[in-house]
Amino acid sequence: MPQKCLFLMLGYPGAGKTTVSRLICDLTDAVHIWSDHERRAMFNQPTHSKAESDKLYAYLNRRTKELLSDGRSVVFDTSFNHLKDREHLRRIADDAQAKTILVWVNTPLDLARARAVHDSHALDNHYPEAMSEAEFERIARHLEPPQADESFYAIDGEKISREAVEKLLTRAGVILS
Repeated sequence: MPQKCLFLMLGYPGAGKTTVSRLICDLTDAVHIWSDHERRAMFNQPTHSKAESDKLYAYLNRRTKELLSDGRSVVFDTSFNHLKDREHLRRIADDAQAKTILVWVNTPLDLARARAVHDSHALDNHYPEAMSEAEFERIARHLEPPQADESFYAIDGEKISREAVEKLLTRAGVILS
């Protein structure tokens, strides 16, 4: 039986995290936990307030723990741009004896911005509207790249393909389904 894994996504809005997440799920049979989708399901008109985010992530963390405990691999598709959040999820994975794989979708800032604020990004991801430049800049400014002591796997956000994700998974020692 393949080892269960928790995949944490890291990158700017518009980097390609959801595209990579979907490919990982397709290749590994992992469960896709997509924070944007879950936020819209949980809140009729999301505000992205701290209270709303706290409630959302408490639920998503519990769901991740349940799935890992049931022996499932999970792709947690959100911007794990803060080291403290990545460390918290690593502890959840460790408790469930799952391997944590940090996937850094490394995309140039200008390209990620252009994608994130374009109407097609909103349409592709079922967002009610495109992200504003100000919101993009606020999020991008706070991205904490992987630390020297963090194990991570980078993928080029300009060249996302099934083959590139397969190579990433092979480097990470993940058995494909």
